[in-house]
Amino acid sequence: MTETAAKTAEDIRNLRALHPEMRERDFARIHAISEAHLVAAEVGRTAIFLKPDVGLLLNGLSAVGEIMALTRNESAVHEKIGPYEKVVIGPMASMVLGEQIDLRVFPSKWAFGFAVEKTGEDGAVRRSLQFFDAQGQAVHKVHARPATNLEAWSALVTNLRHAEQTDTIVTTPRFAVPGLGEPADVASLREQWQALTDTHQFFGMLKKLNLHRLNALEMVGEDFAWQLDSTAVEQMFTAVAGTDLPIMAFVGNHGCIQIHAGPITNIKPMGPWLNVMDDTFHLHLRLDHIAAVWAVRKPTSDGHITSVEVYDGNRELIIQFFGKRQEGNDERAGWRTAVEQLPLHNQSNAA
Repeated sequence: MTETAAKTAEDIRNLRALHPEMRERDFARIHAISEAHLVAAEVGRTAIFLKPDVGLLLNGLSAVGEIMALTRNESAVHEKIGPYEKVVIGPMASMVLGEQIDLRVFPSKWAFGFAVEKTGEDGAVRRSLQFFDAQGQAVHKVHARPATNLEAWSALVTNLRHAEQTDTIVTTPRFAVPGLGEPADVASLREQWQALTDTHQFFGMLKKLNLHRLNALEMVGEDFAWQLDSTAVEQMFTAVAGTDLPIMAFVGNHGCIQIHAGPITNIKPMGPWLNVMDDTFHLHLRLDHIAAVWAVRKPTSDGHITSVEVYDGNRELIIQFFGKRQEGNDERAGWRTAVEQLPLHNQSNAA
């Protein structure tokens, strides 16, 4: 059997013309191309090739006013409406720390960018900025809204415009992650975990101990992490929706993490999706992708912090939930109680 030749930009456009109604991500998967290849094929038509310059992007977005920011992975889509405010540019990571848009951005993972402008069947023009990693997977998107300052948007696109406007890009395969080395034992993990004084130390602890995140949860013991029933996420939303209890929801990929902080109200299940459809926050979570749910307790100098972590069948983190709190304060009792009342793994099967 001969190997299928790579699709050219023209091939992609011709295929797309046959399936214009299909969602971009679904089309790319079905036709064995990356989403970035699909967008790139429209350069010179509905797309402009951009430099993936995070500093220019984030500082430029500060002037455009209200937009919708979108960050996703295979199982969760996180959308926030508001302005990009309080931008902090760093060499390894950059941040947006506004009341609505709250991001952690890792520029080394950004490889391709595009400005896309399409006219819908209703005649409305839809504008977006879309950024992808070296494999062609989306890391972050920005969608214009009716209140967006289009003059500032246009200026930003001009500043980001790549000198070479090509409809052909070259992606690279994702290399296997090298082995972590000899993992730490349970005693070392518990000692380091107990010594935590800030949740931001957790990643460094895992790296030091050569442990994958989910492996650490499975090892550490039920005083620090306990597995929940697969229905716990739905039950958690039911418990907090419509109350004044503010939560934090983190969704990310290796190029960007996006955070919501505040109460949630409008929950709408639809097929396999659990959706939050609030005024400035939309979340779409694939419940059928959930393989494991864990409650996690981390010590800090302000008392222990409780989270709910959701993993897929590849043992990768889909989404994290915390109770919103002010630095220097203990976490809210209502959040801690809500998590501690969630059903345990296999609890429904217990005799």
